[in-house]
Amino acid sequence: MTQKIVAAACRIAQGSTGQLYLGNMQIQRDWGWAPEYVEAMYLMLQQSQPNDYVIATGESSSLEDFLAAAFALVDLDWRHHVVIDDSLLQPTDLAVGRGNPAKAKNKLGWQAQYKMQDVVQMMVKARLAKSVQ
Repeated sequence: MTQKIVAAACRIAQGSTGQLYLGNMQIQRDWGWAPEYVEAMYLMLQQSQPNDYVIATGESSSLEDFLAAAFALVDLDWRHHVVIDDSLLQPTDLAVGRGNPAKAKNKLGWQAQYKMQDVVQMMVKARLAKSVQ
């Protein structure tokens, strides 16, 4: 979903007339940065005893917040380019995804450095750089 949003925002900013079709904009997720999560996995593997950890930023944001941030980074208002399509609604979709990473911080010394706004910014920057090549 995140790649779809970022790709559409960048494509539209570069002159595409297409629109982005999405379902439920109110779902909330803990949008983290995958390379940091891999670091957490590595730290888990270094422990002498196996254990369960929640790897998350500890902050949830709506899909609409993610979308607005992506489009704002390319100087666009998402409301002019996004169509809510009821056929994309997923009734079994989790309304709010939120993780508590306290144990990972206490036991592994791991804490997410990048939050949703940072993730969006890095994704948009990478996509724009890719399209210039």
